[in-house]
Amino acid sequence: MSSPPFIDPESRELDLAQVRAEIFPLAGLIVLFEGAALLLFLITLLVAGNSLLGGVLTVISQFILAVGTGIVLMYVVARGIQLADG
Repeated sequence: MSSPPFIDPESRELDLAQVRAEIFPLAGLIVLFEGAALLLFLITLLVAGNSLLGGVLTVISQFILAVGTGIVLMYVVARGIQLADG
């Protein structure tokens, strides 16, 4: 029987090296989508303001956050399935 993910098989304690190895790709995805949405939102604040363009850019930045959230969740589920299979 294989050991559970993130557990060191010898000591039966939390495997911090594996946790760190999984954190960096996940954090990269989060920073990617957050940065793209933040960039659009800052452009909206600095340039467009309360115009129609500002509203459109705000909706686009919210869409980027929604899509990014979905992609991050799909990554987490897929990676969890990979880790559970061994």
